[in-house]
Amino acid sequence: MNMATEETYLTGPQTISTEAPAVKPISKLPIWKLLNAVGPPFIVLVLFVGLWEGLVRLFAIPPYLLPKPSDILSGALENGHNLLVSVSTTIMEAIIGLAVSIVLGITFAILLALSKLVERSVYPYAIIMQTIPIVAVAPIIVIWFGAGLNAIVIIAFLISFFPILSNTLIGLNSTEQNMKNLFYLYNATKWQTMWKLRIPAALPYILAGVKISCSLSIVGAIVGEYIAGIGGGKGGLGYAITVAAVRLQTPYLFACGLSASLLGIGFFLIVNAISKRMLSSWHDSEIRN
Repeated sequence: MNMATEETYLTGPQTISTEAPAVKPISKLPIWKLLNAVGPPFIVLVLFVGLWEGLVRLFAIPPYLLPKPSDILSGALENGHNLLVSVSTTIMEAIIGLAVSIVLGITFAILLALSKLVERSVYPYAIIMQTIPIVAVAPIIVIWFGAGLNAIVIIAFLISFFPILSNTLIGLNSTEQNMKNLFYLYNATKWQTMWKLRIPAALPYILAGVKISCSLSIVGAIVGEYIAGIGGGKGGLGYAITVAAVRLQTPYLFACGLSASLLGIGFFLIVNAISKRMLSSWHDSEIRN
């Protein structure tokens, strides 16, 4: 018996599988998931826009009362340069206000979380500040800091500050007691416990607060532009909306409003993508099934 026969005898006969490779169900394909997520809202949007266009044409509603979607598109294209400048100005103001609110909101939350006495003494005033309407505070800010970019950024900061402060403080105070006891057993200081345990554990709460504040920063920037805005070619969406309303340019007014809405949605989607990126590997709220 040669070696080939002996090897075949020892290992047994080799079988060739004739089964077809498993085919991935269409519902599991990425393109299908994308269509399933985007398709229904897009269909509803198309139906809504079509119904809007048809009803306005049917009842011959004047454009200055209710413009057609096609009129809104035309108004946006006719004022494309001004709209682009206004949008970019508002984006810059909102980003600066949001960045300041993130830094100061997290910092103040950490300081409050380190001492229950400080939290009980200071946090109620943060709540009071949040309950005051921003339109009542804005004129005072203009008097103190003057009209222009500084006042607008401060207004955007004030309106987006509290959600970050509140959510971060809740997250810092929600750390598991067993984990804090473990750090205590290893003689960790308050700051070591804060940086290595409480802040990482509070990250989902911090990001939740930023998700709320990112859209509010757009609102704050536009409100600031109404009250303390810069006119002319440097004005933001608030200034553009004011000018369009005074001139009864209703299609352009709608275009500015839709641009503000898209900015808020865009800010939220960016923050939401960052949140998924940071939490998808370890937190239940973002783990993909």
